[in-house]
Amino acid sequence: MAKNLKIDVQGVAIGIKEVNNQDYICLTDISKGRDGDDHIRNWMRNRNTVEYLGIWENLNNPNFKGVEFDTFRKEAGLNSFSLTPKKWIENTGAIGFISISGKYGGTYAHKDIAFNFAMWISPVFQLYIIKEYQNLKEAQNNQYGLEWDVKRILSKANYQIHTDAIKNYIMPNLSLNEKKDWIYADEADLLNIVLFGCTAKQWRDANPTRVLNGENIRDIASINELAILSNIESLNSTLIKNNLTKQDRFKILLETVQEQRKTLDSIDFIKSIKKLSPNTYIESGSQENISSKNPKN
Repeated sequence: MAKNLKIDVQGVAIGIKEVNNQDYICLTDISKGRDGDDHIRNWMRNRNTVEYLGIWENLNNPNFKGVEFDTFRKEAGLNSFSLTPKKWIENTGAIGFISISGKYGGTYAHKDIAFNFAMWISPVFQLYIIKEYQNLKEAQNNQYGLEWDVKRILSKANYQIHTDAIKNYIMPNLSLNEKKDWIYADEADLLNIVLFGCTAKQWRDANPTRVLNGENIRDIASINELAILSNIESLNSTLIKNNLTKQDRFKILLETVQEQRKTLDSIDFIKSIKKLSPNTYIESGSQENISSKNPKN
């Protein structure tokens, strides 16, 4: 699903959609407020533009139709030549453009192509677009770093409480013949099963490559899952202190996971954490401007 973003460039709101982990910038928005009609079509009539688009597709699109591209390249520059994103896509199988209808609709192009279009519109305006786009990416990188910190904190929050409950309430009841070293892993796997549906060993056996990279089952958990894990670690420690059997604890923990997952899956924790700077952004279905003080023209 595409993510909707906006940047503010010299008072012009320009939409950005993230599709398949690639950023597409709205050419329709870049054209707004410019003198003349149909800037996109006029830009695409240019031979240099056609050659640029063809090279970009050859580098990024294994299914690009080179024969059809050669036809356009030969005709480019002629008075009778006309080219639109739709015609380009239909004839060459291009992936550099997307056309979107609806509230946030318009003609979008991969950021590389959008920057080329902005250069054709105005070299100065292109520099401001690149600057604001870089601000956006910096804001996103800060968010992902923050998400990592939140995950790390959540994963450790109630770990000590959980292990202390095992140490103080389960260990003393085990006989000398029982393998006490395993009890911590056993209780951890109780939580893994109710949350992830498998034990740590089952996950390792199914993901040998990730194990080689040093990952474990909890490293791949979402932030919502880590929030639930933190909660059930605390809950399980309380259940242990109250001498509930493992079977009874499993049932209560499973019900708790199901209830909390239903609630938290409708919430994205990161969306509620606002970056404390003039730049803000929001994604997945809603939009906010990312703005800075706009330099004078």
